[in-house]
Amino acid sequence: MNARTEPAQAGSDALARPPLVRELLLVAGLFLVYKVGRQLTTGHTGEAFHNAHRVWDFERAVHLPGEGAVQSLLLHGDGLAHLANTYYATVHFPATAAFLVWLYLRRPVHYVWARRVLAAVTAAALVLHLLFPLAPPRLLAATGLVDTARVYGPSVYGDPATDSLSNQFAAMPSLHFGWALMVAVGLIVATRSRWRRLWLAHPLLTLLVIVGTANHYWLDAIVATALLGLALAVVHMPDRTATTAGRAQGSLVPAQRDEQALVGAGR
Repeated sequence: MNARTEPAQAGSDALARPPLVRELLLVAGLFLVYKVGRQLTTGHTGEAFHNAHRVWDFERAVHLPGEGAVQSLLLHGDGLAHLANTYYATVHFPATAAFLVWLYLRRPVHYVWARRVLAAVTAAALVLHLLFPLAPPRLLAATGLVDTARVYGPSVYGDPATDSLSNQFAAMPSLHFGWALMVAVGLIVATRSRWRRLWLAHPLLTLLVIVGTANHYWLDAIVATALLGLALAVVHMPDRTATTAGRAQGSLVPAQRDEQALVGAGR
């Protein structure tokens, strides 16, 4: 029975999996639009710092925990701070790319859903970056936080006054956290392992890193979570039977259906 379900599963995957070249062009195009769009706010320095003071004061007014409490844990030793900076600089894009590639190859139905959700969250983030430029806490003297990347390395940013490759005033929402949370949600939905909820360790660790390195405020992660929740509510989620565990039972080839019918007739 298992051997005879494999062709049906392979055929189902082939129908669900979008053409590879089209997907590569689409993802590359979305990334390019996002990178170009972020540059539109690079000249709004004064507004970005004004908004940073507003966010910082709002967090204190609603009694959110201080970002400094997390950073103090990293500053106990140079090694922890360096490790957090490395995680911030190297995990974000590769982890998300690996997630999409795995879904494309192993869960194509879930891949289309995840790609749409990520695109929706990223597009909404771009709009917010344009409407609400925000300096990160590491650049705001009022926070008293250390720019750990500049002090301990490695850093993905240059001097804000001369850095033309990245927009450092696009802190809200945090796509580092939003994408990491979507990776965890996507893997939990697309797999059946009893340990699948451990994938939530990825966004949790990302949250501690982005706050501890003073690259983001708590509010940046809260807004990213709200945007992801909205995208998940709007974009249709695949049926759970699209997983490998469910397909074997939910997808029978014609020969199997005929065999079941004959068995039923014999009874």
